[in-house]
Formats: sequence, structure tokens, C-alpha cells
Amino acid sequence: MPNYQNYVFVVDTLGQPLSPTHRARARKLLKQGLAAVFRTYPFTIILKKTVENPVNEPLRLKLDPGASVTGIALVNQSRDTVIWGAELTHTGDRIRAKLTAHRVVRRHRRCRKTRYRQARFNNRKRADGWLAPSLKHRVETTLTWVNRLISSCPITDISMELVRFDTQKLQNPEISGVEYQQGVLLGYELREYLLTKWQHQCAYCGGQNIPLEIEHIQPKSQGGSDRVSNLAIACHKCHQKKGSQALEQFLEKKPEILKRLLVQAKAPLKNAAAVNSTRWALFNSLKLTGLPIEIGTGGLTKYNRTVQGLPKTHWLDDADCVGKSTPTRLKIKTHQPLLITCFGRGGRQKAAPNKRLPICHNPLKPIKGWLTGDIAKHKTHGIGRITLRSRGSFVLTKPDKTQFSVKPIDLKPVFRRDGYLYKFS
Repeated sequence: MPNYQNYVFVVDTLGQPLSPTHRARARKLLKQGLAAVFRTYPFTIILKKTVENPVNEPLRLKLDPGASVTGIALVNQSRDTVIWGAELTHTGDRIRAKLTAHRVVRRHRRCRKTRYRQARFNNRKRADGWLAPSLKHRVETTLTWVNRLISSCPITDISMELVRFDTQKLQNPEISGVEYQQGVLLGYELREYLLTKWQHQCAYCGGQNIPLEIEHIQPKSQGGSDRVSNLAIACHKCHQKKGSQALEQFLEKKPEILKRLLVQAKAPLKNAAAVNSTRWALFNSLKLTGLPIEIGTGGLTKYNRTVQGLPKTHWLDDADCVGKSTPTRLKIKTHQPLLITCFGRGGRQKAAPNKRLPICHNPLKPIKGWLTGDIAKHKTHGIGRITLRSRGSFVLTKPDKTQFSVKPIDLKPVFRRDGYLYKFS
């Protein structure tokens, strides 16, 4: 059994999800022969009996969807404890880069000396709710793991951070009628957006891991406004040094920083809008599960994290603190989340583009029943990940990066690749 501190999922012989159990109890059930390993990731055991009318503790699934990483946590509502955590890393940037490369090759084909291919313009239409593939990938992979967890443990409620940034208030700070504007969340939405926009570092000196303050790029004494395009994040030293000086005067001897800052300050809110659009698509997909869904904003999540005094991680503070259901004090029962990285199951493309022409053959058939990425156990070298070779032997890579040449006949499957890479923090 993998050595990590997440609770272990349990199902009975009919596949009915039961309350997760402590890893020590799961180890005892396996040694006594009362259970067997059902799934490696997430680690699940199956009892060798049927449980009639099980009494399960209510679990709340908490999600913090992000642009690159989604935090996932399971909270036992009856005991206010966090029993399972994970961080799901998306590969939207890789998808976008591949589509860009394919588009270049496809358009270049029209000017090569090959068979003419007539351009198509009027035979395609985007459906309602269409998302770019890099954005759709985030929604689908998150929904995949939600369904996996629902089938492995008795989840009764879902909480998710629906809107990370209130773009309406960011554009118009004087807007009235916003609930948190005069409450305890005053300023949290704006500050969280600015920290993300300026990569959690001082806009002037680039300092990191230090207290940062909201700074007016064009001072209010010289006609500057409170709009988000006129705000930046600065350390206390730079903030005091700049004072009421104009930006051009303050950075007179640093033209490169001045140019970068002006461009970054006028950057549109497209990143926030893209994240919000994927969250709405995920919310509509989660409604199909039939479970009650609680929603919250990024400001509320950060406020809950501040009250809890938790360190900033995707699964621990962001996911655990989503929504108003967060108790005053959470008990953290796990400190070693499952780190999940999406890498895909392989494409249907038979001829992948290389540096010159799209003629690189890309076979998809498995070799002797194995695929690259499968985890197997060798009778001599132990457990490792398989890399295929067409010459008759495979490469077995151990967790310590040592490699061995092995024969397929000496391997036993442990985990078939499912499009994700796993490790523990």
C-alpha cells in the first residue's frame, strides 16, 4: 500500500461506497484477508462482504478550480476534519501549444506544392456554451475526479469556488449594493486579484515572500483613480519611497521597468474572465450529479483561510476554506496530498508533425498488452513504470530513477495508465 497519510477509501463487494478509514485500519484489514486492493489511485480497498444498510458519516467535497491547478479536499462534516486532499495539475498550456503547431502545419500546406485543398469557412458553427479545448480540458478533468470520488466515498455535499474575482467591482469600485462591500470581506476580492495579476511580487523591485501593499500607480493627488488598472502591489519600502511622485519620475532611471509596468498595468481582465467561464461550465456540470452545491468567492475563501491560520497551498487553504460551511476550526488529518498531473491518454493522430513535414509515424497499438506509463511489478527489480520498446524488451523505471531492461513475460500489472501521473508531496 502506498505510504501516505490520506484516509483510505472503502467499498463493499457490491461496489457500495463506505466511510473512508484510517490507513492503519486499512492495513489491518488487508493483512487479515478481510479486504483486497481495489484501486491504487486513489487508494481504495474492497471488503470481502456486503454491508447491509451502512451508516456513513457525511462528507463534503470542496473544490478550488484554478487556471493551472485545482485543489480538492474531503471534509468529514460530523467531525470537522479534513481526511483527504489532492492537487490536480492541468495541461491547458500544452494543449494550446499543440493546437498552435497543428494550425501552422495545416495553413502551411496550402502554399506547398501538394494537392490543393480548398479552404472551408461556412461549414462550421460553434455550439452554445463552447469553450476552447484548453479551457474545456480543465472542466472535464475536474469533473472526472469528482465522479471518481463520488463512486469511492459517500459524498453528500459539494462546495466550490464559483467566482474568484468580481470583475464588475474591479472595473467600477464605486458600485453599490454589493453584499461584502461594507462587511468583513471588504477589500479581499480586489487584493486577491492584484496579487495574482502581479505574481505575488513587488511591481517595482520584484521582491517576493514579503508583506505587500496596494499602491496607486498614478497618485490620487495627481488625478489617479481607484480603478484596478491604476493599482499595483508594492512592498512597504518601495511604497514609501515612491510616495506621491509620478510613475515616470520615480522610474526615470529605470526605463525597462517603467515600460514593463505600464504594459502590465493595462493588461485586460481576460485571465479572470477565462477562469470564471470555466468555473461556470464546471458548476453546470456538477449540477448533473444531483448533489447540493454550495458556492463561494475567492474573497470568502481567503477570509476563511486567514481565520483558520492555514498556510497557502492549493488543497489545504483554498479547497478546505471554500464556502460558508467552513467551520471555525478545521482539524487537518492529512498533510500529504495526492499530486495528480494530467498528461493525456494519447491522441488518435497517426502522423504527427516533426520539424520539417507531418510524416512522423505515431503508432497507437499496445505492444504485448502493455502501454507506456503502465505500472508493473518485476519478479527481481520490484515495482516501476514501463516504457515500451519495439525490440522485444521494455524499460522499467524505479521511483529512484534507476532503469532496468526487462522482458514482458516477467511483469505483472499493478496499475494501468489512465492519463494521469501520480506522486505524493
